[in-house]
Amino acid sequence: MTERRWLVTGCSSGLGRALAQRLADSGTRAVITARDESSLADLAAAGPHIVTAALDVTDPAQCTAAVELAVERFGGLDVLVNNAGYGQFGVVEEVTDSELHAQLDANLYGPWRLVRAALPHWRAAGRGHAIFASSVSGMFALPGLSAYTASKHALEGLAESVHMEAGHLGVKVSILQLGGFSTSYGDKVHQPDTRIDAYRDVVAPVDTGLRSMRDNTVAAPADIYATVVTGIAAMAEPPLRLVFGGAAEDMLTPVVAYRQSALTDSRALVEKLLGA
Repeated sequence: MTERRWLVTGCSSGLGRALAQRLADSGTRAVITARDESSLADLAAAGPHIVTAALDVTDPAQCTAAVELAVERFGGLDVLVNNAGYGQFGVVEEVTDSELHAQLDANLYGPWRLVRAALPHWRAAGRGHAIFASSVSGMFALPGLSAYTASKHALEGLAESVHMEAGHLGVKVSILQLGGFSTSYGDKVHQPDTRIDAYRDVVAPVDTGLRSMRDNTVAAPADIYATVVTGIAAMAEPPLRLVFGGAAEDMLTPVVAYRQSALTDSRALVEKLLGA
């Protein structure tokens, strides 16, 4: 792990913070970032192997500057962890254009900007590893998380595209389909400006579950995230998809089974409709 040079987004708290702390403690060269750079002051004190920077992933110039900073300070960039993001709550009818745009700007456009800035360096080096912090919501929807779910489905499409397009150049891609973690993430979910009472009963359990995530006994500790991410970054052939975190496998197993069933049923239905 120590020979790799990292750039990690969203390190002020939660999973990003746990990973940044692990890199700092292990002596790994890393640019760690947050919108408020002052929140990283204690990590910066770890030594010259840690460089901090202000990075709002919705700012294209800051995204480019963060990648260039890693290259300038460390002579290159080996691992990019797209960890920054947030959740926008609300059903489709409630979420406004501005709320939707902000959600996609942080969760999709930001990672796109960063990977796009890293790819020329990776092409030149013949190697690189893009890690995307996705979610089980990248494979199925929960009521009230429409914008977040759309952003994670799109993020996984971005990641798989990079895998298909740049794999022959030595670029590796890993999609982390995360379950629940005991962080403050659920407390920070953005609520929509408008609420519609007709949806209250269907979204209430999800809203309550998010708010109680920190204390949920099923949720995984953030240190697990740091261990897994540093572990796959050290692999010569890291996995394209990795499912982990509280109840992640339990949630995705029936989704995968349903999709297989739907594929079979679709074939039979189409043949019937065509009179085969």
